Amino acid sequence: MKYYLIAGETSGDLHGANLIHALKREDRQATFHIVGGDKMKEAAGLQPVIHTSVMAYMGFIEVLKNLGKIRRNLKIIKSDIQKIKPDILILIDFPGLNLKIAEFAKKIGIHTCYYISPKIWAWNRSRVHKIKKVVDHMFCILPFEVDFYKTYSYRVDYVGNPLLDAIAAHTPNPNFTERNGLNERPIIALLPGSRQMEIEKLLPEMIDLYYLFPAHQFVIAGAPDFSEAYYSQFIGELPIPVVFQQTYDLLQHAEAAVVTSGTATLETAILKVPQVVVYKANTITVWIAKWLVNVKFISLVNLINGFLSVRELIQEDCNTRTIADELDELINNPALRSSVLENYDILAEKLGEPGASEKTAKLIVAYSSERAN
Repeated sequence: MKYYLIAGETSGDLHGANLIHALKREDRQATFHIVGGDKMKEAAGLQPVIHTSVMAYMGFIEVLKNLGKIRRNLKIIKSDIQKIKPDILILIDFPGLNLKIAEFAKKIGIHTCYYISPKIWAWNRSRVHKIKKVVDHMFCILPFEVDFYKTYSYRVDYVGNPLLDAIAAHTPNPNFTERNGLNERPIIALLPGSRQMEIEKLLPEMIDLYYLFPAHQFVIAGAPDFSEAYYSQFIGELPIPVVFQQTYDLLQHAEAAVVTSGTATLETAILKVPQVVVYKANTITVWIAKWLVNVKFISLVNLINGFLSVRELIQEDCNTRTIADELDELINNPALRSSVLENYDILAEKLGEPGASEKTAKLIVAYSSERAN
């Protein structure tokens, strides 16, 4: 069977790669075409039509500034799908582009699966009606999404969270500290995000923590689409290393972490590292979001648990001094640290076991077989 997968950012690239591996095991005749990043490229063994590094724009203002590029990407992908005529189109998160692609695919009769539901429960819930019309099968990775879609009489499949797969598949590097020139001091991990806007807003606040925790060493988890030279402009002469493709090893060695809101907050929680969640964006973007977004929390940890499991610092609250206060509590207050770890246990229970990629691949192949018959 011919599969066409589209992921538009780093986390989607990871999940897309794992799904490709699972589809290969389920369908020995599988061939692939991809829009994605380096991980999907390696899994599929071919170049992406468009790479994720030129696709992800965060916030309303940033999207408006890049409308021309977004339209060009959309046109290229539509043209490629029409030329390839895949048996199955698999869309991975990234709703701004992927819902438009789903609508296009429906018009030309291509069967469409959506892996990792758009967060329509957070804002613009009316998009559920469009999803019902243009998406044949939805595979959800957050437990509460099943009930959300049920209220709109739309049947979806809950497959578990693919981050559990990625973490379970990770083999820890016993030489992590030596390889990266780290010493015996406890580590505070800095995860400033994978998008340029996030890094530029948040990394300077994180870097200044260096002066407030002399007994610790700081290590930055670098995003794959940026170079060490890019991070150097923020670090200057400070002895703060940047590690690439080693985020899980970094977290497994960290005493605490400062994490930009997104997939990384969930990874940090699964790996049982006490964290402070931070987020800062363009002022106009945040003002618009306050009017449109319909959720109590911004981090996936808190959203899944349904209560404040980790502290969130947003916009003006997201500054070096406030972050430092929260970090200090996580490191030096045993009661708070224990409470956060107990909250992570609740989260683990809700997420269930690994196997999302395999479950999704099996369902995609099964639904395709039903359709063929």
